[in-house]
Amino acid sequence: MDKKPKQPWPTKKAMTQIYDLKLWGGNDFDFYSGSGSHDLEITKPYLDAIITFLETHNNALTICDLGCGDFNIGKHLTKYTKKYMAVDIVESLIARNKKLFKEANLEFQCLDIAKDELPTADCIILRQVLQHLSNLEVQSVVKKLKAYKYIILTEHVPFGNFIPNKDIISGQGIRLKQNSGVNLLEAPFHFKIKEATILNEHVLENNKGRITTTLYKVF
Repeated sequence: MDKKPKQPWPTKKAMTQIYDLKLWGGNDFDFYSGSGSHDLEITKPYLDAIITFLETHNNALTICDLGCGDFNIGKHLTKYTKKYMAVDIVESLIARNKKLFKEANLEFQCLDIAKDELPTADCIILRQVLQHLSNLEVQSVVKKLKAYKYIILTEHVPFGNFIPNKDIISGQGIRLKQNSGVNLLEAPFHFKIKEATILNEHVLENNKGRITTTLYKVF
């Protein structure tokens, strides 16, 4: 008997369940966006690289953080920006963030980045977000990224050569199990950029791939 294909669940429900059931860990936290947002070996070099980029622009950029999660990363960046808009699809998470983090230049919005119109900004931060989305949703986001000057993209990808952009169902998992990862410059996305610079790369132990942060200058 043929196995029925797994049916996609709405991304909003899938992401809300991840936090409700603590599928990324963090039983001692109200909301927890995974070790990638809390492990200092990963987060400190990342933050150093992003802060350096923001400082080279005199802390004058307007940032839109798509998939801000529990804001354990973003809270360190706001003071280096003109304005920081933090977006996530999970309503309860955004409500919690609004209560917990209050700064004059900080704004939280609950949006589905694949479906909704995105805020105007100089720079988009997409940190380990697209890796959880289907190719259809990634394609929808990519079309919107053309409107921004800078994209800072972080993705968890395999070591060495891999076949990029194998499709998945949006949710908890990523493409790593298929020896794949997101590469916006390759098919089916073909994102057009002016230049690319790797800002930071963290190699994970036990052959679990690497977390790469790339700055794309779009125009």
